[in-house]
Amino acid sequence: MKSPEPQPLVELKNVSFAYGDRLIFDNISFQVPRGKVTAVMGASGGGKTTVLRLIGGQQRAQSGQVLFDATDVGQMRAAPLYAMRRRMGMLFQFGALFTDLTVFENVAFPLREHTRLPEDMVRDIVLMKLDAVGLRGARELMPSEISGGMGRRVALARAIALDPELVMYDEPFSGLDPISLGTAARLIRQLNDAMGLTSIVVSHDLAETFAIADQVVILANGKIAAIGTPDEVSNSADPLVHQFVHAEPEGPVHFHYPAPTAAQDYGLGGRA
Repeated sequence: MKSPEPQPLVELKNVSFAYGDRLIFDNISFQVPRGKVTAVMGASGGGKTTVLRLIGGQQRAQSGQVLFDATDVGQMRAAPLYAMRRRMGMLFQFGALFTDLTVFENVAFPLREHTRLPEDMVRDIVLMKLDAVGLRGARELMPSEISGGMGRRVALARAIALDPELVMYDEPFSGLDPISLGTAARLIRQLNDAMGLTSIVVSHDLAETFAIADQVVILANGKIAAIGTPDEVSNSADPLVHQFVHAEPEGPVHFHYPAPTAAQDYGLGGRA
């Protein structure tokens, strides 16, 4: 007898959300399976980072449910919301390290902030997390003394310091050289599998993201344009998805932002 599928760790159910009059999501639904890497992709301004904010409770949907481990994040009061966030790790775009703290102190920060562990145990955990990202030897360096790729890896060590169930990555590959980019992508996949994590990756980098993702969600025009495995999304017949995946300049997403005709704008009227 086939065992039932495990309950998803994260689920968006009929979610609608807007910033003022600007609609971002119009009744979208999708699941984030436990133990998998889910990529959330789409054109700039399509709401990818907003998905992470809704899951973390920084924003609340106008309608629908955002569920974390079957609990509605939008209905949580402050104390349970903060407790839930301790089960999440977040890798911010460009790392967001504390510039006046060493590499070691950056990774130790969430442990000291959220636990009462003795200092010798904090030290051991920090060194283990830095070792996992290949930077145990850089522990005494300042953020200004390391490269952008190394900084992103330090931020990843900090994100997993509390052994979270879910790690969310906001554009983890932005601004990285090809070597650092490949290293970061490999780390996301390896740590997800080795630590039994669930990962959500917001990214524009198709090749690297498709290589590590189990599921891809493409957002467009307030809806979900496609969802499936990387192969399924790559082979989608939807014109918008095809344009995005193959980086084509012409398609449903136009180069020109909607505007009056040139004749109207330049006041040419009926002149020849």
